[in-house]
Amino acid sequence: MNSLFGRILISATLAVFVLCMALWQWFSHSQTHNAQLVQQSLHNELAAHMADINPLLSQGVTSSAALKEAFHDFMLLGPSFEIYTLDLAGNVIAYDAKQEKIKRPQVDTLPLNQFLSGASLPILGQDPRSNNKDKIFSATELQTPSGEKTGYLYVIIGGELFDNWQSLTNEQQQLTHWASGALVSFIFAILLFVLLVRHFTKPIAKLEHSLRSLNKDGEQALALPLNKRAPREITQLTEDINHLLSRIHRQHHDLVNQQQARQEFMLHLSHDLKTPLTSLQGYIDTWLLLPADKQNRELIEVAARAGEQLQQLLSQILQLTALENGQINVHKQAVNLQQLLHDLQQQFAPRAQSQKVELNFHAEPDLVIHSDPQLLTRVLNNLVDNAIRYTPKGGYININLQQHDNQLWLEVTDNGSGMHKHELSALKQLSSNQARLESQHSLPQLGVGLAIVRQLVALLEYDIEIESTPGVGSTFKLAVEPLS
Repeated sequence: MNSLFGRILISATLAVFVLCMALWQWFSHSQTHNAQLVQQSLHNELAAHMADINPLLSQGVTSSAALKEAFHDFMLLGPSFEIYTLDLAGNVIAYDAKQEKIKRPQVDTLPLNQFLSGASLPILGQDPRSNNKDKIFSATELQTPSGEKTGYLYVIIGGELFDNWQSLTNEQQQLTHWASGALVSFIFAILLFVLLVRHFTKPIAKLEHSLRSLNKDGEQALALPLNKRAPREITQLTEDINHLLSRIHRQHHDLVNQQQARQEFMLHLSHDLKTPLTSLQGYIDTWLLLPADKQNRELIEVAARAGEQLQQLLSQILQLTALENGQINVHKQAVNLQQLLHDLQQQFAPRAQSQKVELNFHAEPDLVIHSDPQLLTRVLNNLVDNAIRYTPKGGYININLQQHDNQLWLEVTDNGSGMHKHELSALKQLSSNQARLESQHSLPQLGVGLAIVRQLVALLEYDIEIESTPGVGSTFKLAVEPLS
């Protein structure tokens, strides 16, 4: 029952069975109608002939004991006829039957008048021997010699005895008809189902065979062959499956690359963490081994800076994790760029002075941009931190604004060690949406700081351009949005 084969077979059998029964009912009704039409047409003048040959009826007599004998003689015509005389109101007057046989003492005269006026046959009239049956009949008016109407001669065609025999025959044949109909329906449904399965499921079988024979090896994306002669639904299903296989292949490829990227990133991260941790541990051990009178405060200061660097790396890792998990939202507002750059320069001034690096951050006093101040500060903070780390003594770090092609660019420039091609390709983005999808692939080539920049820029929906030459320096350009 749960298989496609079983469901189609049962549905087809039921549909054919219902159709056969409906056709049989229609055929039976049509056959009955035609039989009534033939019978009533053949006996159309029966009542008139009876009235003409009987002396009493021809004189317009409707109630007489002698009529019963005449009716009995008329019954020699066959048991299918029942003869009655009616008055003008349709009341039954004379008949050849027992009194208890008469169930309806009055019949409607409208069908009689329609019959006498030549209306289309068959016409059904009420049966005096039944309260709910209408039957075909023959009728004629009874008149006196002077032409006065006295009533009707009413002849039922197919009387009670005929109905009894017909009912008995129908009961015997009904079971046979139903059994024959069910058997024919089932056989026809089986044949129809076999033809449908052969015709309609052949493309499905080919599609299923193609799915099972897919090559599971190799780096190429899996695809099903297109059958141009297949029905439109099968062709569309094949295209949809191929599209899904292509997406699965791309996602699998991305997952493999992402896994590899994370492994490489962990190697870089362990190196970044190991350097300050080793320095911290080394200086502390050295300080502890020296005699008390020779313990130098400078060793503790170097160890403290290594601890600060380690703390900063851990903070960046937490930021990167929050970005990857989508826990940081953008809240853009009006930002005074000059104030933001002034606070940033004050933050990095002590470190820049200790490493003899010049900081030049400039923006117009009245320039207001539309951005998230916290996220933009994080971007610039990581760029400046990275620049100070790789800029030699006597170098410089500049932040200023440039107008190019009707676009305002915030440029961060240094004369440090620069970046290599693989690092540039990892940081550059094609679009903000694509950056969100591809951001994790660039982690191992960038380090934690620039990986954070990569995701923050994508989150802010900023375009970024990078120009860098190893040994010469780097320039990071952010397309900012002035507040209109």
